[in-house]
Amino acid sequence: MLKQFKTDDLSLSLLQSSWSSDLNPLIANPVNSVNVLKNISLKIGSNVINHKLGRNMQGWFITDIDGVATIYRSAPMNDLTLTLTSSAAVTIQLGVF
Repeated sequence: MLKQFKTDDLSLSLLQSSWSSDLNPLIANPVNSVNVLKNISLKIGSNVINHKLGRNMQGWFITDIDGVATIYRSAPMNDLTLTLTSSAAVTIQLGVF
């Protein structure tokens, strides 16, 4: 149940400060700005994918896969591409941030 505040309980500036300190870390989380790359076909071995972020990538995750494969990043992250190595030919949906 939400507590009802009276104007003499807390001033509006104190509430705004409290909300800001609670919400800003959540808003700043890089996962909030995920781009989903759809229908990425991976072949066995190394695959270079343009992540289309226009900046250095912070992370990635697979949101869907149509088969069984071990997939891992095999080159350093950079501002243009993501290099993934796959143990099988699969199609994935990829979240990048």
